[in-house]
Amino acid sequence: MSQTISCIIMRGGTSRGPYLQISDLPQDRNACADVLLKIMGSGHELQLDGLGGGNSLTSKVAMVGASTHPDADVDYLFAQVGILDRIVDFAPNCGNMLAGVAPYAIETGLFPASEGTTTVRIHNLNTGKIIHSTVQTPQGKVEYTGNTIISGTNSPGAPIQLTFLNVEGAKTGKLLPTGSALNIIDSVEVTCIDAATPVVLIQASDLGKTGYETPAELDSDIEFMTRLEVIRLQAGELMGMGDVSNSVIPKPILLSPARFDGTINARYFVPHKCHKSLAVTGSIAIVTACCLPGTVATKLIGNKDSESYFTLEHPSGKIELSAQRKEDNLSALNSVSVIRTARKILSGTVYLN
Repeated sequence: MSQTISCIIMRGGTSRGPYLQISDLPQDRNACADVLLKIMGSGHELQLDGLGGGNSLTSKVAMVGASTHPDADVDYLFAQVGILDRIVDFAPNCGNMLAGVAPYAIETGLFPASEGTTTVRIHNLNTGKIIHSTVQTPQGKVEYTGNTIISGTNSPGAPIQLTFLNVEGAKTGKLLPTGSALNIIDSVEVTCIDAATPVVLIQASDLGKTGYETPAELDSDIEFMTRLEVIRLQAGELMGMGDVSNSVIPKPILLSPARFDGTINARYFVPHKCHKSLAVTGSIAIVTACCLPGTVATKLIGNKDSESYFTLEHPSGKIELSAQRKEDNLSALNSVSVIRTARKILSGTVYLN
């Protein structure tokens, strides 16, 4: 293959990374992983020889190509690339990087823009799910500037609406992979739920935390982080995912009562560091749990079976989501929508050697 690859570096939501054409990469996943490790400069804490930023939120890659699904316009494959560890995980999804997929598809000619707004139907190869992304396209070009501010970024942008369809069972095929809304792991009540991504929900107070600690405070508590990983590994087994020690899913999430008029407060782990804000997919999992009786979330917030709008508080602020419930079962969701922004940072060529 070529020793250079064209890419666009974008901020998608609260993440950043290169967006690449699937057709420019090897089809074999191991060979593809080797290329991504070179692109990101993995194996060094600062990723000096690549495009990574030495942080899990900036060591991500989005790959986009022609759709292989009849109900979608483009395919999207996400990869979480290790920083010191030369590991590439294709198992998770990233809803923040997803925010840049429709703009990238339009910029690169994979999908034509309409006048005013353009909706791109995205097939997520990581989960097999379909997401509709609506972007602003005045004069048939992507508009990045605007007045929408999302917590965790320092500049406003044009709104991008992401609507996730049929979020249940993204990786395991089941909303509740353990068969129960509540399980006991390491003497702690947890909810193992798979909605957009598999997560393990835990009430912060059950692990001796308020849930309002900063990410740095949580990361520095070695005893706490060790126990959290013990719970995560056992949850992976219970969810039918096997040994997840080398996988970033399921993600642990600490929940606590909201402090600023939101629905609930969260600390999301990626999984060995606390996220400085909150992942989109993790947010969807929390909202789904808030609608489902008997979960750790509903035990904290009470019955929310008539609500459609949810505000989740996190270390950088808040994220707002809307849920469309099924008419015949209010505890089940047809879709969950969220507003993100994206920013095109650089368009160029990556050298692999």
